[in-house]
Amino acid sequence: MSATRRARIAELADECVKCGLCVPLCPTYGVSRTEAESPRGRIAFAAALSVNPESVSTSMIDHLDRCLACMTCERVCPSHVRYGELIVKTREELADRANSRGSRALEWLVRQPLLLRVVMRLANLPIVRSIARDVPKIPQMPQFAPVATRENKRGRVGLFLGCVASLADRDVHASATRLLEALGYDVVIPSSQGCCGALAVHNGDADTATSTGQSTRNAFAGIETVLVSASGCFGTLRDHTFADSGIHVREIHEFLAADTEFAQLRFATLRTKIALHTPCTQANVARADGAIKSLLSRIPELDVVELPTEPRCCGAAGDYFLRHLKTADVLRDEKLDQIEAVAPELLVTSNVGCRVFLDNGLRARADAVRVTHPIVLLAQQLEN
Repeated sequence: MSATRRARIAELADECVKCGLCVPLCPTYGVSRTEAESPRGRIAFAAALSVNPESVSTSMIDHLDRCLACMTCERVCPSHVRYGELIVKTREELADRANSRGSRALEWLVRQPLLLRVVMRLANLPIVRSIARDVPKIPQMPQFAPVATRENKRGRVGLFLGCVASLADRDVHASATRLLEALGYDVVIPSSQGCCGALAVHNGDADTATSTGQSTRNAFAGIETVLVSASGCFGTLRDHTFADSGIHVREIHEFLAADTEFAQLRFATLRTKIALHTPCTQANVARADGAIKSLLSRIPELDVVELPTEPRCCGAAGDYFLRHLKTADVLRDEKLDQIEAVAPELLVTSNVGCRVFLDNGLRARADAVRVTHPIVLLAQQLEN
């Protein structure tokens, strides 16, 4: 165990004044109604760990592991407690004791891009999908009408694909390319890029996170700006993969909304009601929830109904829904109930994990609501 890391955990835990403002907004506290499943409870466990590592019990480790890392607590905290860093450092300290064999297996798989793609394609065979619980669905590639390309290029941007998202969000990447090229950008998509390392970060395995993200870091060398369309990957890319690289990581909705020439794009009318789900990472890490609403407002007559923010988390949270099924299913059911109350034709969400988890939940309920990404919707309606 690291004395330096424990000292940092103690420092971070000491920032908490125990006001409790975060407690009722914590998704896992909402499910269990126990203090140990709240940010304040987990901070107390982290503080105890920093003083006496041997005092940590199996139940304390379980409570720390069940944190979704949704960062709602960090966003609302009046004392600006750096909870994200605290939970990562604490999990690093407990990595040898945590029961995360399933996570380790998935971490290994996402570091094998060719094998991962084979597994995902096999998992999408009808006979497998009929028995598999939450297999990521591979979407159809969108068919776009041609749009005029600009001769005066405005620069190059890189587009991050991810591991699971490279297939599960392949329609998003095609749509992002369409929008960016319409704005005059050359879009660079290196074939050698891979996973960002988010699963390893969340499981407290800093060394694996660094090695996992290295191929992606190398692949984008020489690119000034890398765009991310899966909000769950954004924080890891910004804070770990590309940290100190000189590469600017931008959330794609924020990038488009800030582009001064986006207003010149024309979008076709769409008389459709959509339910807009804002993932935790979109709101609390990328802080770009307003950008999506701004972009969708450009589609004439689109009826956008925002889902309630509490509980914001749908329960996906990386591989959380595979490791903590009961909690994840409760959170998803709450979100599915909110969606059904809106009765939309489309559910729109901006993170691949949320998209997969909610889509599978809707299909399990035999609900006809289709799930898509804001970027796909924008690209489909683009008229230029």
